[in-house]
Amino acid sequence: MKKIESPNIFYKSFAQVLLLMFVLLDVASCGSKRSIPQADAQTEANPKIIFLNYTISKSDDGHKQALLLNKTITDGKLKKASSNYINSGEIGDLKCIQLDKQSKELQVVTIKNPLSKIVEFVNDSLIFERKQIDLENVTLSLRLQLNTKAKYIVISEIVDSLKQSKTLAKTELD
Repeated sequence: MKKIESPNIFYKSFAQVLLLMFVLLDVASCGSKRSIPQADAQTEANPKIIFLNYTISKSDDGHKQALLLNKTITDGKLKKASSNYINSGEIGDLKCIQLDKQSKELQVVTIKNPLSKIVEFVNDSLIFERKQIDLENVTLSLRLQLNTKAKYIVISEIVDSLKQSKTLAKTELD
């Protein structure tokens, strides 16, 4: 009589093959498949940071003016983007724009209106209140990663809901 193989042997070999496939799949998926873009591979050889200080003031008729106090350009790279800047602006907020020599926008950051401050305080009833204080002038300090192609820094005010802006100061970079 011919002996029939037990189905347990078949299942054991099938389980071993299946286990081997899972191990190979797991090892293959652990490898890094992400390629490094060429722009990242050729990192900027000499990154620069710019520090700008402006006096922002409001005239009697409500128009804002910006006067450059000083600028400092130094070697370095910012660790991360500043949380002082907002994603989109409202009327009265400022934009700091880096421009190239053809006045093409390279980078734009939006700054909450520096002449309008919100103060929280405790009133006589021991309840927190918020009050908006409108200032006449303020010193604005900016720290930005300088684009290598930047030739100008422009400070402008958002003047309408379509994000149209009015230039307050244009600083030429050396």
